[in-house]
Amino acid sequence: MLIIAVFISTVFFYSLVSRRLERTVLTAPIVFTAVGALMSASHEAVAELALDRKDLLLIAELGLVMTLFSDASRVSPRMLKGDTNLPVRLLSTGMLLTIALGVLLAMVVFRTLSWWEAGILAAILAPTDAGLGQVIVNSTQVPQRIRQALNVEAGLNDGLSVPFLMFFIALAEATETSQGGGVLTRFLIEQLGYGTLVGLGVGLLGGWALGVAQRKAWMAENIAQLGVMALPLGCVVASEASGASMFIAAFVAGLATQRGFGDVGRHSVEFAEDWGQFLNYFVFFMFGLFVAGVWTQFDAAIVAYAVLSLTLIRMVPVAIALRGTRMSRSTVLFMGWFGPRGLASIVLGLVYLDGATHLPGEQTIKLTAMATVLLSIVAHGLTALPGIARYAKAIGALDGSAPEHQREIEDVDTSRPTHGAVRP
Repeated sequence: MLIIAVFISTVFFYSLVSRRLERTVLTAPIVFTAVGALMSASHEAVAELALDRKDLLLIAELGLVMTLFSDASRVSPRMLKGDTNLPVRLLSTGMLLTIALGVLLAMVVFRTLSWWEAGILAAILAPTDAGLGQVIVNSTQVPQRIRQALNVEAGLNDGLSVPFLMFFIALAEATETSQGGGVLTRFLIEQLGYGTLVGLGVGLLGGWALGVAQRKAWMAENIAQLGVMALPLGCVVASEASGASMFIAAFVAGLATQRGFGDVGRHSVEFAEDWGQFLNYFVFFMFGLFVAGVWTQFDAAIVAYAVLSLTLIRMVPVAIALRGTRMSRSTVLFMGWFGPRGLASIVLGLVYLDGATHLPGEQTIKLTAMATVLLSIVAHGLTALPGIARYAKAIGALDGSAPEHQREIEDVDTSRPTHGAVRP
């Protein structure tokens, strides 16, 4: 109970000064991670952590399930059209190159990892988190098109990272157990196949029922939000029973629900703004508690890869993805740097560890993921305000016809935050 008591107290006191802190470098992830780290000095808290590890993981997983469903429910298929659409470029070319470069550099930095273990690490660290860069998507000094692109990218790349992570885990297990075909077949059928089917079933059926209830005025407006958020929880229950991936199911369900219930995005984001934020804070709080016990194990190779993950592995793919858009060098650098790693990487790392694969490189993967997220929390939090000021100065001379000032395809509700990001 000590962990919960301290967390609730931190939420309360943070809420009291949250508006004042928005003008400082003390972001919510920094605050909750720091308090969690301080909790490691308490023997009682450490003992609770050891006893309640499974329960704490479940809370973190539910947070990611809700986030995946909420993010997917806000995306229209028309958003994927247009060869100058920045989110599409970041989520396709940018993300694939990020994973590929992450694998290659992991093999260079960590000589003991297999290719598949390097893939696991790259997939864990591929998704970005707009919650860590909430000052960016809130600042009117940053062109709306740039804010929207970073926000939408962070909203979708976590869901897209899940299949890559599970694929690499399956390949690593197949290599270790010498059961390649069987493991891969089980992965494709159970994790991906069943996950997609569960998501389609829950999303289409649930969306149809919600749509009918709305048209016939059976459903109270203030209760609709609960009906919507019951769908990702239904994905969790169905996935546990079938062996499917709850994350893939939740992401697919968010997309499918729109078919029958067009207001799903509005209701799911309303939930995400309230309880989703609460769950996100809890994940960062627990991350601080976990990382405080292992940070002394961060060696030179781990720190080097963490730095590479936030710079070269992120920035080069972004620069390549933005070729042909005529974006200025300042914009390319700005978008490349502000791709922080946070909530999704933490939870995906926990999911991998909970799978009990016991791969030879498991300790390296765990420590490197934690070091990268910790560095991102601090570095992106401290550089957000000065970064905005320098970027605003750099693009101040651009005229109104510059590509930075063009409006992106308006098929995503960008008036509400993604991953804890505040209103633009």
